[in-house]
Amino acid sequence: MGTFVYSSSCLSWKNLSRQVNPSHHVVPRGVPEKGCSRIKTVACSKEDARMNQDCEISAGSLNRRSAIVSSASLISSVLLGFPGEGSAVIKQGLLAGRVPGLSEPDEEGWRKYRRPDDKSGGHGVGWSPMIPYTFSVPDKWEEVPVSIADLGGTEIDLRFANPKEGRVFVIVAPVKRFSDDIGEEATIEQIGPPDKVISAFGPEVIGENVEGKVLRSEVAEHEGRTYYQFELEPPHVMITATAAGNRLYLFNVTGNGLQWKRYYKDLRKIAESFRVV
Repeated sequence: MGTFVYSSSCLSWKNLSRQVNPSHHVVPRGVPEKGCSRIKTVACSKEDARMNQDCEISAGSLNRRSAIVSSASLISSVLLGFPGEGSAVIKQGLLAGRVPGLSEPDEEGWRKYRRPDDKSGGHGVGWSPMIPYTFSVPDKWEEVPVSIADLGGTEIDLRFANPKEGRVFVIVAPVKRFSDDIGEEATIEQIGPPDKVISAFGPEVIGENVEGKVLRSEVAEHEGRTYYQFELEPPHVMITATAAGNRLYLFNVTGNGLQWKRYYKDLRKIAESFRVV
């Protein structure tokens, strides 16, 4: 697995589509602009119908080309990472294959995300169906589409962000990459103790060695599943790690210095809300 480098960009694109009005009257060559003679009425009507049909076909082709161009622009614009300060977060409904997984806000304004069962994921051929996971975020956090060419490759399953508050990304990796002795029902304990897990996977999250950066390390259990929770600085990041089925899950919450100062309580609540169900 490669090193992750985070960058931000402002996502914007132009509306490249052109409209063609299929009902626009096209005057056949040699026919007066205001109409046809009685003798040529039938011929003109047929000619107009044929010309209108040609316009409709041309409009359809043009619209299809515009859609392809717009889609390519959208996909290429998200390859640079998370949206920057003040830029709009792309909602998941804009990308083919995205299925909404957010609940309505609760009384405190928090929404619960559950990975949809029918959401596709680029995690290799022959894998068993992915066990869904959940977490909670404040309102106004939205999913950021992940491309197969995204930094981190196919092991980044999800990105979430609020440009003013912070970012979330979920890494899902095959446990067979770490040990051939781990079966199809892996546990995080089988992969290793907390210090071994953070030493092995922390660098893949923050892009550098984690020695001297682990401020907090805790072990929690929820419904019989063990979770390792870490807080690192610098850079500011909280990592929740667990295993389920034949996969390792790394749930990562990060932000810049100002976000960490202003929204630390909410970011920690997000990190501790992660569950594999």
